[in-house]
Amino acid sequence: MIEFLITYLNQGNPLKALLLVAHGSRRAASNKEVEILANALTLRATDQYDIVKAAFLELTTPTIEEAITACVEAGATTITILPYFLNSGIHVTTDIPNIVNQASAKYPHILINITPHFGQSEQMVELLLDAAIQ
Repeated sequence: MIEFLITYLNQGNPLKALLLVAHGSRRAASNKEVEILANALTLRATDQYDIVKAAFLELTTPTIEEAITACVEAGATTITILPYFLNSGIHVTTDIPNIVNQASAKYPHILINITPHFGQSEQMVELLLDAAIQ
């Protein structure tokens, strides 16, 4: 319903979406943490993104593919994938790009880009230090 309302209010304007992509867990509480973080991003990113969603690589839903489709159906013309991973393992270097490439082929009229993974942020050292001091 919210996506429909956003689409209705922004008719004719390009919509930008942000997908916070995490690994996914068998533990529901872990997945909920990612959803809570995505909700917090929604509140903080209103000037940058019209749609913010959590998506998961495996073990739970919505999958990356499902979340991309939901964004397209809500009217997004640009989708930014933010890998919520600390290291550049196979999921970051291969799996997520492969999924994005498949989605780009399915939706050639949508710009889908991938940001550097979260662990690569220049702010990571400060975040770790802040966490250690608390």
